[in-house]
Amino acid sequence: MRLRLPQFQCAATAIGAAILTMTLSAPPLGAQTADEIDALFAELAEPEGDAWMRAQSDIERAWSRSGSASLDFLLMRGEAALDAGDALAAVGHLTALTENAPDFASGWAARAVAFFMAGQTGPAAEDLARALALEPRHWPSLTLLGAMLEDTGDTARALEAYRASLAINPHQEDAADGVTRLTTAQAGQGA
Repeated sequence: MRLRLPQFQCAATAIGAAILTMTLSAPPLGAQTADEIDALFAELAEPEGDAWMRAQSDIERAWSRSGSASLDFLLMRGEAALDAGDALAAVGHLTALTENAPDFASGWAARAVAFFMAGQTGPAAEDLARALALEPRHWPSLTLLGAMLEDTGDTARALEAYRASLAINPHQEDAADGVTRLTTAQAGQGA
């Protein structure tokens, strides 16, 4: 079952277009080298086997490290607030994080989720754009962008976002379900 998403503003649609035209190269994450991160993304993209699970976990762990224990704590507090369903508290924690670590993609991505959960899709789209500018391979942000675009009826770009996300991490049910849902709907319209 797909979660119904709040409507989002036209400005967010323009941001989505800009995001999808970015390249998929990214700076190194955390203390790992660019080669190590690239190797993890290569493992993640493998459709067979189970090495992708370790790679996904390692990438997500690298994404959660800002380089500062206090900033990492703000991310954890924001995520805990999200888990508790308190989007406004999460926005508060994550705003403190993004103000103090403007180059930390995970802070922007997490705050995008918080804004989205609070029904503030314009700010959510802006934060997704910032997260993806810092880490274009952030597949959860691409999947959320796809869901937001789909909810507004922009199915062509939603499909593009889901496919971009799956090209990075083909093991995501939400993005795969989005592609299936939209291609099935397109096929039904063409018949």
